[in-house]
Amino acid sequence: MLPIFKKEINTFFSSLIGYIVIGVFLVLMGLLLWVFPEFSILDGAYANLDTLFTISPMVFMFLIPAVTMRTFAEEKQSGTIELLATRPITDWQIVGGKFLACLALVVFALLPTALYYVSVYQLGAPPGNLDSGGILGSYIGLLFLAAAFSAIGVFASSLTNNQIVAFVLATFLCFFTYMAFDFLSRLPIFFGKTDDIVQSIGIAYHYDSVSRGVLDSRDVVYFLSVISLFLAATVLSLGKRRW
Repeated sequence: MLPIFKKEINTFFSSLIGYIVIGVFLVLMGLLLWVFPEFSILDGAYANLDTLFTISPMVFMFLIPAVTMRTFAEEKQSGTIELLATRPITDWQIVGGKFLACLALVVFALLPTALYYVSVYQLGAPPGNLDSGGILGSYIGLLFLAAAFSAIGVFASSLTNNQIVAFVLATFLCFFTYMAFDFLSRLPIFFGKTDDIVQSIGIAYHYDSVSRGVLDSRDVVYFLSVISLFLAATVLSLGKRRW
């Protein structure tokens, strides 16, 4: 798994992919948090990072598929997927290495946002007057969300040899798993009856729960289940090449 992980990381940073992903995320978040009046921290009554954690899932829906779209689609298109099959590693190790590399790139993009926390900490009246526990919980939620979207994106890439198709499919799946169940819960057939159950199937429900600063074991189990499900589906998708 480690050789695959290193290979993917080297690929990200030997090309412009890694730098573009990190740059786009930081520039976009910087503009939203500090420049655009509708979202700017400076124009708010309270010092917080709510905008970062509200907007990031929407950005991740496009940014992470852009990272994952090449993981298997490019290998299939170039024919190097067959070379991977001849190496003394399992499909799980291949999938795991690529998944962790994609997740690591997203984590690299998130790390500089710690400066936003320091800035907001100093902007508080008095300094330090902010919900640090809630912010920590929101960061944990973002990590779980990034892992789930990365697993979804890797799965989408394993289904095709076209990177654009992989991107579109991953974006759709990320959007659907994150937001669709909230919309479905409002339909008359569910509303007031099983709407809570329908909502709890979606990723947004559990992301919001973790972001409140309380790490519930049910949310952890949910995210681990979603990640495992899509990684297992990716392994099955790769296994078809041998049939």
